[in-house]
Amino acid sequence: MISISEPAQAHFSKLLSQQTQGTNLRVFVVNPGTPKAECGVSYCPPDAVETTDVKLPFNGFDAVVDSESAPFLEDAEIDFVTDQMGSQLTLKAPNAKARKIDDDAPLVDRLNYVIESDINPSLAGHGGHVNLMEITEDGIALLQFGGGCNGCSMVDVTLKDGIEKQLLEQFAGEITGVKDATEHQAGEHSYY
Repeated sequence: MISISEPAQAHFSKLLSQQTQGTNLRVFVVNPGTPKAECGVSYCPPDAVETTDVKLPFNGFDAVVDSESAPFLEDAEIDFVTDQMGSQLTLKAPNAKARKIDDDAPLVDRLNYVIESDINPSLAGHGGHVNLMEITEDGIALLQFGGGCNGCSMVDVTLKDGIEKQLLEQFAGEITGVKDATEHQAGEHSYY
């Protein structure tokens, strides 16, 4: 589920040695499965471990994960890196915003996963997002833009050179194209 590098394990062991005996490390996701998902690490005293928690043994401590966060921490990596700028703890959880799905899941689920995990984080930098509305009988994925993308003059470039190119490559033979179903009319909801 979660891999913790040797340097990170050593860092956590040092920190935990200064805590009450038996203190664990809790790894969690706030708002799991949503675009607002945030991952975190905290101390977890022995009396705060729930019977439904998943305990993962590491060198000198256990990492504790609540059952709600567990599926969203699949393939998560924690590392502790030291360079010229100092030391930094990193936590990468590629499935925090969207639960990892099987390769044989329905096409709509796999498309939504890619949109939530790959495409929307890129669009969020510009205040936008996109939703899959439907997949037509002829394999066209109809998307609706929102936020900063609604009314943006670059939406066609984003759709054709970015999103469509990526989705056609990842879903070759399963979808035939990507179209914008958004009504990009002027109004209070649009970005100028």
